[in-house]
Amino acid sequence: MIVYRPYRNNDPPVLMEVWNEAATGRGAFPIRTPAPLERWIFSKPYFDPKAMIIAEEIIEGLPKRIVGFSLSGFGPNDEHTGPSQDRGFVCCVLVRPSHRHLGIGGELVRRGEQYLIERGAKTLVFGSQWPTNPHLFGLYGGSNSPGILESDGDAKPFIEKHGYAQTSSMIVFQRKLDIPLTLADSRFTLLRKRYDINLLKSAAVASWWQECVWSSLEPAEFRVMDKLTGFPAARAIAWELEGFNWKWNAPSAGIIDVQVRPDLRKLGIAKMLLTHVLRFLQDQFFGIAELQVRANDPAAVGLCKSVGFEPIDIGHVYEKPVMGSPN
Repeated sequence: MIVYRPYRNNDPPVLMEVWNEAATGRGAFPIRTPAPLERWIFSKPYFDPKAMIIAEEIIEGLPKRIVGFSLSGFGPNDEHTGPSQDRGFVCCVLVRPSHRHLGIGGELVRRGEQYLIERGAKTLVFGSQWPTNPHLFGLYGGSNSPGILESDGDAKPFIEKHGYAQTSSMIVFQRKLDIPLTLADSRFTLLRKRYDINLLKSAAVASWWQECVWSSLEPAEFRVMDKLTGFPAARAIAWELEGFNWKWNAPSAGIIDVQVRPDLRKLGIAKMLLTHVLRFLQDQFFGIAELQVRANDPAAVGLCKSVGFEPIDIGHVYEKPVMGSPN
C-alpha cells in the first residue's frame, strides 16, 4: 500500500536515497549527504513542508519505506520581494525505478497540483527557469535552472501525459577549457581603451528573490567599467559547479547573469567580457564552462557560439491552466 504525506524533518537521509536512484541524468548528480538538500531546498525562507509530498510504501511486517516524492513551489512577484501565488511550479517528481509504472508519479503530480491550486495558482508549470525557479538551483540543471532537460528522456512524455504543453526552452551550452582560447575580435582593441574589466570579491545581489535562490552561493562577479564615466557597462557572474565536477569528470564552472547595458549592445562588449571570464576560468584550472540562454534569443545563441560554446542539451518548461480559471 502507498500512502502520501507531507515532508517531515527526519526524511532527508531517505530522500537522498530516492534522489540518487531516480535523478541519474547528466543534469543531476548523486549527493553523498543530506546537506545539499538542506542548502538548496529546506533552508529557503519560503519552503513549506506541505509542498513536498512523500510517497511511502507500507507492507505488513516491514518498516515503512519512502519510494518517491514531489516538490512544488511559487515563483517571485514582479518586484522580486516575495513569492507570487498566481503561477504554481511542480519542480520535480521522483520515484524509485523499482516503483515506476504503478501510478505513484501521477498521484504525486496530482497532489502537488492540488497544493498549488489551493493556495491560489491560476496556471500550473512543470519545471522552472530563472528567475521563476523556487527550488533545485544547485542540484539540477547545471549552471542555472533550464527547466526539464531533454537528456532526461522519460520526463517529457510523462509531463505531457498529465496535460502540460511545452512553452519555453533554454539551450545548455558548454565549452571545454583544456584547449587554447583563440577568440580574437577586431573590436577588442578599441573597447579595451575605453573599458576595464574588474573582478569583484563578491557578487552584488539584486533582490530578495535572488538571495533566496542563490542561497549560500559565493560567486565571482566580473564587471565592465567605463573609464570615462565610471559607470558599469556590463557584468557576468561565475560560480563553481561543485557537485558536477566529478559527474562531468572535470572541474566545472557556470556563467550566469550576463548583462550589457541596452544602449551598449551589439558593440562586442559581451564577447569581450565572456572571453575575459573564460580566460580567468582557464587560469584557475577549470576544465568546463557552462552557460544557458533562451532558445528564442538569437543574439544570445550567436554570442555563445562566437566564443566557442557548443550546445549539449536543452531544457523546457511546460504549462497548463487551472480548470475554471479565467486565464
